[in-house]
Amino acid sequence: MDFDTSVHEHFMREALEQARCAADCGEVPVGAVVVKDGQVIGRGHNRPLSAQDPTAHAEVLALREAARTLGNYRLDGCTLYVTLEPCTMCSGAMLHARVDAVVYGAPEPRTGAAGSVLDVFGYAAINHQTRVLRGVLAAQCSALMAEFFQLRRLEKKAQQPHPLRDWALRNADEAFAGLPAWPWQPQWRSDLPALQGLRLAVVDEGPEDAALTWLCLHGSPGWGYGFRHLLPDLLAAGHRVVVPDLPGFGRSDQPKKDKRHSAPWHLQIIAELIEALNLRRLVLVGQGDGGRLGLAAAQALPERFAGAWLIDTWPLNTQPQQRQQWFEQAARKPGWDVASAMAELDGSSNAEEACAWNAPFAQPGHRAALKAWPRLQTELAAPPADLLQQWAQADRLWLQPAVTQQPVSAAQWQAAWLQAVPQLAAQTRVWRQTQPGAPVPAAQQGGGAAAVEYFAP
Repeated sequence: MDFDTSVHEHFMREALEQARCAADCGEVPVGAVVVKDGQVIGRGHNRPLSAQDPTAHAEVLALREAARTLGNYRLDGCTLYVTLEPCTMCSGAMLHARVDAVVYGAPEPRTGAAGSVLDVFGYAAINHQTRVLRGVLAAQCSALMAEFFQLRRLEKKAQQPHPLRDWALRNADEAFAGLPAWPWQPQWRSDLPALQGLRLAVVDEGPEDAALTWLCLHGSPGWGYGFRHLLPDLLAAGHRVVVPDLPGFGRSDQPKKDKRHSAPWHLQIIAELIEALNLRRLVLVGQGDGGRLGLAAAQALPERFAGAWLIDTWPLNTQPQQRQQWFEQAARKPGWDVASAMAELDGSSNAEEACAWNAPFAQPGHRAALKAWPRLQTELAAPPADLLQQWAQADRLWLQPAVTQQPVSAAQWQAAWLQAVPQLAAQTRVWRQTQPGAPVPAAQQGGGAAAVEYFAP
């Protein structure tokens, strides 16, 4: 075998041309040529897919053409050039053909049979010895392979309607299958600019031209499942109900880093969703800090909103120590049990509901939103006092504390609202209570039906 580097590089470039032909046909870009007396007598590029032939590797096809050219299956005095280290099948074919030498470019660490995984050519007991030269134009050969597979990955992602971004995580749909009192399937949105490609889960039920549309926004650590008891009554009235899971929660994609989360970002997503769905005659149903985010959206788009029902929404950016500690525990403790915390707020618990609350955060690394939330709470805009007073005067506002007295009492909660919006002191109908200090659970005493009646246009 002539070990002149320039000669080997010349014929390896011929093999690279064959490899590019394979790539153009959608095949893995491997090309080969067989050379005898300085002339190419056989060419081949990968064709297993197009030929539906598992043996149609570049080396085998080049060997076949060379044999036809010579009129002999014995290829004495020939050198085979191939862009990728040959596999066991191709190496065996070269030995059977009595090829003098094989020259390859890039190593194949998973299936290479010329030295990487095994060395078929290294057995002295075999009756024919084929010499091997490795690494000729290895960088170019490797680059062609890398470019091909990168393009194929991008094409595969493009074929998916909502490809997962590399900076986000996604829970399996099976984790949310068969949840009690939650038969509604989400519509997936990744087209909102603020999402930056994240997949957003949005339950959207009821007619588009309904008299009212209820926009249900959860806080941390909840998700849309928290509104499960309200939807039947709202939908039975012929209304539309839209329930998004904010990024990082529920069935929506979850950024890996907590710094991705901010109050302005979540607000922008909500506003873009409202406009994309052309939601009008909206009643905001806000749970926890979802109420604050929803109020900021209403302030930005007041013409689209008709009122609000705020449940356990704290109106101030400064919080009682007990409430602040509750969210900080969620942020700091990887093992913080979401289901137990939600049961503490709801005043009830069962095993099936526990699965629903824990599902979004069951896998490691899925708690960036919980970690970010104490910081996000400090970024929330102050409640729009004029808009709230306008709704209150029109009997379009309900304020309801948590079902239980945890983590703050109903008295603390009401005092905070009067501090934030003093005008509400004269609006006794806004306080959603059965008696002083005893909040009405949203899931009981016809909460949804009562809301339909109260907010009726």
